[in-house]
Amino acid sequence: MTDAAATLALIAEEVAHCTACPLCRTRTNAVPGEGPADAEILLIGEGPGQREDALGRPFVGPSGDLLEQWLAEIGLTREQVFIANVVKCRPPGNRDPEPSEIAACAQFLDRQIAALAPKLIATLGRHSMNKFFPGGKITKIHGIRGVKRVGQTVFLPLFHPAYVLRNMNAMPDAIADIRLVPRLIARLNQRLHEEAGQPSEPENDQPTPPHQTSMF
Repeated sequence: MTDAAATLALIAEEVAHCTACPLCRTRTNAVPGEGPADAEILLIGEGPGQREDALGRPFVGPSGDLLEQWLAEIGLTREQVFIANVVKCRPPGNRDPEPSEIAACAQFLDRQIAALAPKLIATLGRHSMNKFFPGGKITKIHGIRGVKRVGQTVFLPLFHPAYVLRNMNAMPDAIADIRLVPRLIARLNQRLHEEAGQPSEPENDQPTPPHQTSMF
């Protein structure tokens, strides 16, 4: 087991026994997140729903089905990415997580990010977006408008699948946004090579997406 895998397993064990906020009293199962320890992509949602709470796994309901469809758009499966949430236990009635609950879970998510060191973090919905894009509005900064790089990681704000299921007119934008992922990772790799003084392969000749002014 690699160091990252061991750290992620330890975090999952801690989450399973966490009593740091009142959500521990109403959960059936904690949902620490899942995926390979060497995943380049980390998807962060908001909180477990009823099915996630029952099974102890993230995104296994209708939102999960749609998320898998989005991943298929870029040739990936859920087994190739790491999926987590800003809170690890289901808020009663699927309500929004409270700021205090998000704060109580923050150390787990932060440690997962540190262990994974992903090349791309995609936020799903406004609560995970707010962690990395404070003050942003998801309808204004989703997709290329909100892309930013911090260190060796690129951040991409996406709509939450549940939002798109309620607002199907957002589906074309959601698909266009997820299709950015391979290009953003390729661009990051190129920039990291350049910064290390190493020759890099040129990107495929693709048009610049609308509203894009630079690629970090």
